[in-house]
Amino acid sequence: MNTQIVMNHYPTPEHQHATEAIIEFFTAIPEIETVCLTCSCARGKASRDSCLDMLVLGRPEIMSAAQADIQKAWDEFYRTASVFQKLAAVGKYAHVDLEFSDGHFVPTPRGWTSGPDEFELAIGNYLVYSVPLHQKSDYFNKLKARWLPYYNETLRRERLLMVRKYCLNNLDHIPLYVERGLHFQCFHRFYDAFREFLQALFIAQRIYPIAYDKWIQEQIVEILELPDLYKQLLSLFEIHNFESHEILDKANILRDLLAQYAPISS
Repeated sequence: MNTQIVMNHYPTPEHQHATEAIIEFFTAIPEIETVCLTCSCARGKASRDSCLDMLVLGRPEIMSAAQADIQKAWDEFYRTASVFQKLAAVGKYAHVDLEFSDGHFVPTPRGWTSGPDEFELAIGNYLVYSVPLHQKSDYFNKLKARWLPYYNETLRRERLLMVRKYCLNNLDHIPLYVERGLHFQCFHRFYDAFREFLQALFIAQRIYPIAYDKWIQEQIVEILELPDLYKQLLSLFEIHNFESHEILDKANILRDLLAQYAPISS
């Protein structure tokens, strides 16, 4: 059994004390294999207003039967323990956002207008950008060996083709909506296409993402090391005349970026 607290990850002592309480609580539950710090705290990017994101991991054959009871026990502990009330007092959104997982990652069906799915996001945030604070066994390390540095090439190509299809579908709708004066729908389609572009970009680079709607500079400049691309992405959202063909022009630029940075041959 391995338990650790990484001091410099916490923006306030209250975030740290809450983490310690969570670890102590789940260490006593035999079905739990790993407790991880995730998201902004895990990457040392949190503020006092940040929530405390945690992952609780158990094996699939156990969690399917035990998770409901564990969730109920956790809900009661979170409601009554004073350490979490103290956390809530330090910042506007300073609460615990705790997720359970069995480590079984599978793509889920999506629709034409649902935006990108969370398959790569889940693997990235759970296995790449997390900090394991308590490990009862080697289950977490086995998951990392299974999914890192990236999933298999056959699945990767399927995923890239799928994401490109949805991205291009959104871009293809924009000129039709521009002509009808449906400019807010144009923007909605454009923003979904932008997020799908980011998804395709990370798949093409064989790197797991953090998010498609925040930490964009960190991901593009620091993780992917594409500062010139980041500048181009910023310009896509500098819209001067909303009720015009401007979003269509931006859509055409995004289409070219998709062809350049996430081609089918990637």
